[in-house]
Amino acid sequence: MYSRMCPLWPLHLIILYLLALGPLWVLCQSVPNIIASFHPMEIKLNMGEEAFVQVVVNGTGLLPNDEIIAKVDIEHIASAQWNSSYKLADDYVDGQLFTAPLKVHGNFLGRTDVVIEVKRDKEEFAANGTLPVIVVRPSRVIDKLFTSSVAIFVSLIFINFGCAMHWPTVKEVLIKPVGPIIGMCGQFLFMPLISFGLSYVIFPNSAAMRLGMFCTGVSPAGGASNIWTFILGGNLNLSLAMTSICTLASFAFMPAWLFSLGQVVFGNANIVVPYKHIAYFVVCLIVPLSIGLAMQRFTPRIAAFMVRILKGFSTTLLLFVIVFAIITNLYIFELFTWQIIVAGMGIPWLGYVAGYLVAIACKQPHPDALAISIETGIQNTGIAIFLLRYALPQPEADLTTVVPVSVAIMTPIPMTMIYIYQKIRGCLGATDEEMSTRKCSKTRQHQTEKAPASMEPLMTQNKEA
Repeated sequence: MYSRMCPLWPLHLIILYLLALGPLWVLCQSVPNIIASFHPMEIKLNMGEEAFVQVVVNGTGLLPNDEIIAKVDIEHIASAQWNSSYKLADDYVDGQLFTAPLKVHGNFLGRTDVVIEVKRDKEEFAANGTLPVIVVRPSRVIDKLFTSSVAIFVSLIFINFGCAMHWPTVKEVLIKPVGPIIGMCGQFLFMPLISFGLSYVIFPNSAAMRLGMFCTGVSPAGGASNIWTFILGGNLNLSLAMTSICTLASFAFMPAWLFSLGQVVFGNANIVVPYKHIAYFVVCLIVPLSIGLAMQRFTPRIAAFMVRILKGFSTTLLLFVIVFAIITNLYIFELFTWQIIVAGMGIPWLGYVAGYLVAIACKQPHPDALAISIETGIQNTGIAIFLLRYALPQPEADLTTVVPVSVAIMTPIPMTMIYIYQKIRGCLGATDEEMSTRKCSKTRQHQTEKAPASMEPLMTQNKEA
């Protein structure tokens, strides 16, 4: 029936398709086909620095007065702006090259891309081709100053520890190494496994952050463990013995963990075990302790003075390290998220609890359990940062150091609270003693005042007699 009614059937269907596609074809012809190229093809710059890139835009469909726009995918990391005119001239001819310098500024650590777009009235057309931008952290004088000052102060504090160390007690610890065995199991068994498990819970989609957590968990104990053990009234001799043993044992345990579970966490990482860094820490630990022990024998008066100032010096050193570290690494707080904070709390705090509970279960006295707990929870975050710097390219290496930095910041919080509690309890105890002393003195005074009154009659009677 339809074939009889329409003499053009079935040609009318073809005509309808052409009429529908015609406007679309005209519209596509008006859309620019743009290709953007950059020289150099990739830039790497420090935070706060600028670099110039030559941008060349060519293609078809460009019109006079079109605006060439440079956009950055993540403006928090970098920003871009033209250093000259970015508008096509009135006499622009289609197919002519557009060339202009582009200034790129590094704002913060990370990777991003610069893309080129053409703006015509209210429409925008994207060009093919992007410029990868890598922003890294510059090497600063304040970082070197912080590292050098901390190394000097820690060496001095370990000389004080050597003056306070009781060598016969250390020998007893080595003969019956219950505490060191618990500490080593916590340091090289519990901490690597808990950091491995937590990393998959907290960072399920970031292999680099998981590696940051794992490297922190497999690191040996830090020198701050001895300082906190002394300040909180733990067994300093046991703490020093455990730190020395665990640091020497890390030569074997760290490679074992890094090349087993470490490859599961991040298979593409170029993991390098920092043997030199560990050896440097061992030397910085043993040499000052030996100097302190020698001072005990040859200069006992000076050694006694060093022991007297040890607690105040230790507290001052901890405050200096915490404040200076925060000031030096203020930029890294921009990377803090709730996941980073939870990771920073989880590693050391779980180590404290596990170390203390196992020590109490093994019937260790409170000072020994406190030393084992602190030794288990505190990690040498310096070694973890060193590992990440060599394992990952920049800026990922600096970005993942936020995990050990978070651990370093969260580590002293429980011990600071314990220290404040001890001080408040000590003050309240001193107040109770003062009150009891005042009551005793008032009682004695009252008894003394009553004694002459009771004696008066006797004296009077003697006189009358």
